[in-house]
Amino acid sequence: MSLFPASLKSLALSAFAAALLSSLAAAETVTGTVINKTNNKPAAGDDIVLLQLAQGMQEISRTKTDSRGHFSIQVPDQGLHLLRVTHDKANYFKPVQPGTQSVDMEVYTAAAQVEGVTLDADVMRIETEASGSALHVVEHFFVKNASSPEKTQMSDHPFELYLPAGATVQGLVAKAPAGNAVQQALVPENEPNKYTIIFPLRPGETEFQVSYKLPYAADKGFEFQPRPTMPTDTIALMMPKSMTFKPGQSTPYSAITDEDINAQTYVARNVQPSQPLSFTLTGTGQLPRDTTPAQGAGATAPAASGDPNTDTRPGGGLGVPVDKDAERDPWTKYRWWIISGLGLVFAAAAGFMLKGPGNTTTPAPGTPQGALQVLRDEMFAVETDRLSGKLTDPEYAELKAAYDTVLKRALTRTGTSADPVLTNPTE
Repeated sequence: MSLFPASLKSLALSAFAAALLSSLAAAETVTGTVINKTNNKPAAGDDIVLLQLAQGMQEISRTKTDSRGHFSIQVPDQGLHLLRVTHDKANYFKPVQPGTQSVDMEVYTAAAQVEGVTLDADVMRIETEASGSALHVVEHFFVKNASSPEKTQMSDHPFELYLPAGATVQGLVAKAPAGNAVQQALVPENEPNKYTIIFPLRPGETEFQVSYKLPYAADKGFEFQPRPTMPTDTIALMMPKSMTFKPGQSTPYSAITDEDINAQTYVARNVQPSQPLSFTLTGTGQLPRDTTPAQGAGATAPAASGDPNTDTRPGGGLGVPVDKDAERDPWTKYRWWIISGLGLVFAAAAGFMLKGPGNTTTPAPGTPQGALQVLRDEMFAVETDRLSGKLTDPEYAELKAAYDTVLKRALTRTGTSADPVLTNPTE
């Protein structure tokens, strides 16, 4: 005997059917094609995953490409989503804006070693903490993949690096060509002080930034012994003028004179892994946080709208501006990175600040909660515009840094907790 009358069963089934139809009506189907640009053929059998940009990058649906590289996947709501395609164990991402019906993606054949992968630059910003008892280092690697035909370098050790003995890693972010910065893990290898970053090196320029601390005594100093794992076009060092730089014997460093840089800068060119590169630092000092580089010759970053003489451009964006003299003097290619101090703000792009769930009420204007809601809405709009290409990298970095600062101050004053910070998965 049934525990429920037939009428109740019918009512329940009707309600379920109505909910299902409503859900299907709200869902949209996104179709697309995945092309392997290495051979310009359809990528068959690739995994396609739809990620929701909320609550920690939730996977909400998945499918595979067919023999022609085609796929079709349902998007259940009107929020901002991300498509992830996995090809040869390397991931590729593309945003899916509300209302999008078609998304085409490009992937590359992957190999453990790809000819044409070189380290274009290793840029180090070094300073002491205010106490003088520790060194703070932000090291930024620019890896160039100029393979032909184009391939992705991917394995268990796609990019390896050495850090100084005693380094305490504070964070690592990576940025794929034309991608967003994402948080990564630095994986120790069996050899002391050697690490690997498991991140695909796609055609173009991939960036890695690692921040770390070193124990330090100002009177004794610290000896750095850089060990590049591949031939490197440029190694650039930047430190406060109050510190003393002493290069090791037979090292190739030369001082850079640049009136826009309020710090000591040294560069070594065409470096080989076996080459002596040691140097010693003594003394204390911090690097300037705000610099306003002169506009004109050699100023490689594009000017923001407004008065260029008052534009301090926090971070200057995540891209690497290349000026017209870069082929003649590769130093100019990374000059803006050093001047603007991107190391201080690069990690801010590793997360997205999105609206919190379940907020169905609108705080009253003029109240602290209302101000917080406005800030959150503005930050969400900035992230959306960045993914849709409406904001340039410099514009995004400037707005993000400003909103982050204001929001943190507002949260401190009101005692309100921040919305969840979203970090992208390993690319």
